[in-house]
Parts: sequence; structure tokens; C-alpha cells
Amino acid sequence: MTGIVAGGERRWEERVQRAAHPVVYPLLARLRAPVRRIPGVGVVVTDPAILRTVLLDTATFTKTGPGSPADLWTPVLGPRVLLNMEGADHVALRRRLGPLFAPAAVEALVADSLGAELSAVTSTLAAGGEVDLVEVARRSATRVIRRLVGIEGELGGDLFARISAITGYVRLTRHGLTPPQVAAAREVLDELTVHARAAYAAGDESTVPGRMRGLGLSEDEAMGAVGAFVLTGTETIVSHVPRMIAILLDTGWLRELARDDAPLENAIAESLRVTTPTPVMLRSVVAEARVGSVPVRPGDRLVLATFLADRASGRFDPVAAPAVSLKQLWFGAGVHFCLGAPLAMAQIRATLEAVLAAERASPLRIVRRRAVRRSLIPGYASLVVTGAAPDGRATGRASARG
Repeated sequence: MTGIVAGGERRWEERVQRAAHPVVYPLLARLRAPVRRIPGVGVVVTDPAILRTVLLDTATFTKTGPGSPADLWTPVLGPRVLLNMEGADHVALRRRLGPLFAPAAVEALVADSLGAELSAVTSTLAAGGEVDLVEVARRSATRVIRRLVGIEGELGGDLFARISAITGYVRLTRHGLTPPQVAAAREVLDELTVHARAAYAAGDESTVPGRMRGLGLSEDEAMGAVGAFVLTGTETIVSHVPRMIAILLDTGWLRELARDDAPLENAIAESLRVTTPTPVMLRSVVAEARVGSVPVRPGDRLVLATFLADRASGRFDPVAAPAVSLKQLWFGAGVHFCLGAPLAMAQIRATLEAVLAAERASPLRIVRRRAVRRSLIPGYASLVVTGAAPDGRATGRASARG
């Protein structure tokens, strides 16, 4: 391999993490013990093997007890939205929603939703223009989710900011949202679900609301699921895709991928390992146990620091690919493995392929970037990339419009 900068992604990834969590990130990043109890936070797990064991043991560690995701999201979304379910009901709901996320289904959905948008990205960059990949990721994520949950019309930047504000309420030192925060979150989600209610009423099983009606769930329960998919399916993609491209450019790996000198799937997996778009997962203890060397008891809160567990495998390297050994830990494990993972992967792959097509025509570079400040999910507020024009100059005069 040529032109590879070992560890070249670390400086900016550190900035992105610190901008989002200026206090909590440095605190957790200093942890060396695989498991440690931190007053006011919980029992923090940073070891990947121990973390996976916790995720697989749903009899001892649950998503529905004190300090778990249920404390955060049930007041906003209702009690049956996968994010806050366990047991037979959870398995049944996953099984019925599963066909919506089958690989063939999501690939068709992404191609239909994003084909024109991503073609414009390739053309603009290949011609030497500028593209803000955060704007592209934002438009792409909202278009796909809009189709999936039956929402008509565009989700504008202001509405996206309001969606982001909902997750921005979350704090590791606080188990739930305040009543005003719950009210604000429900107001945003009510606005989002106006058209989704029509999909539910029509029983359209190509959408989440329609399929949930077929399951016998109430309209309010279906709208809670819509809210959950909007919350989890937009910010994580908008966070990850620009960070992935930035890492590939910072390290020189984008050029290697464009030459077909490195495996594309390994590069995607490595980018997910290094960025971990869901940096922390929460569980509540329901039976006395030990997590590593730390004894825990019912009511204890577990903070699974996936971003540290994933990074323990070393620097970004699509050839050695330490991500392979983690078995997609960034998407969870066991019965709670992310249902939308195939959809996320299809969006990530389609965007990377569009950028690689531009790189083959015209070498790309980052001209401006800015990290998001004080956000639950670290990411870029802006990442502007440009390509060299056919005469060799990066003009930056054209821009992609979705």
C-alpha cells in the first residue's frame, strides 16, 4: 500500500469526540479498568468481551429497568418500540418488522430514494466542485426514513435540528428526561407522524406503521415506533457517513479503495469500529451478578462504553481489519442487535461508492470542517470536500443540490 498515514484519523476524531462531550469523553477515555463503578454515572464497561456478555444476558441485564433506555424513551414513545422491550413481545415485534429490513428490500429502498442525490454528488466532485457531506448525509437519511415510515414531504434543516435536540437532552448523569423535555420531544414527534398516521390507517405494509397495524398494535403504539426509527435512523447515519469519509481522506485510504487496492467492506467495518455512531448503550441490572470483577445488584445501571470497547482493537486498518473480530459490536449483539443495521449499511455503502466514483475521476480533499458541539452523538456540523477540476485545479465553484 502507498500513501497511507498511520493513525492519521486520530487527531480529528479526538476533536469530534471532545466537541460533543467536553467533560464526559475525557473522563471515560482515561479509564483503564475493563469495568469500573463511577458514582453518579453507573458501572462503566469498556472491555469488548465483557460488554458482549452483558448484551447477550437479557435475563440479568435489561433495557426496561431503572437507568435503562426505557427510562429515557417510554415517556416519549410509549412502551412498545423495540428500544424499550424485552422477552416474547420484543421477539415477536422484531420478527414482524424484519422483512422491511431484508437486504434486498433496503437496497431497493436506498437506490430508489438516493440514486439521483448521490449521482449529483459524484458529478459535482468529479467536476471540481464542493460538497458538504453533512448536508448530503442529512438529506439522504431523512429521505430514506421518510419513505420507510410513511412520512410525506421533506424534513427540513430546522426540523432535523429539532430531532437532534431530542437526543441532545440525554445526559449520562441523568436517568430520564425532565417533564418539559418530554413535552418538547412529543411535540416534535407529533408533527412527524401526521402522515405516518395515514399509512397506518391504510394498512400499507411497506411501511412501519402499516405493518404494526397488521400486528394488532394501536395507532399510538405504531406512532411510537415511527418516532423510534426517526430518532435512531437519522442521527447515527448523519454522524457516521461524514466521519467515515474524513477518516478515509485523512489516512489516504480513500485513494487505495478507489484503486481497488483495499477491501471496501473491511473499510466500512473499520470506520464503524473507530467512530461507533452509538457510543454508549445502557442496561439495568435485575439480578445479582458480577460484571468482570465488579459485583452488581438489582437497580444498578450499566453504561456500556462501546466507543472505547471498539477502539481497543487498535488504529484504523482496512487490511488487518481488527473490526472483523468484534462481530459488529457497534450494532449491539444477541436479540437486540440493531434491526436497522442492513438499512444503515446500504446507505453507507451507496454514499461511499458515490464518493469513490468521484475520487477515481478527480482526487478529493477536505477544504473545511467543523465538529458538532455538545451533542449526544459525536459528528461533524460541516465537512466540505472538493475535487480537482479536469485541468488539475480544485475550483470549488460547483455544488451538489439534492
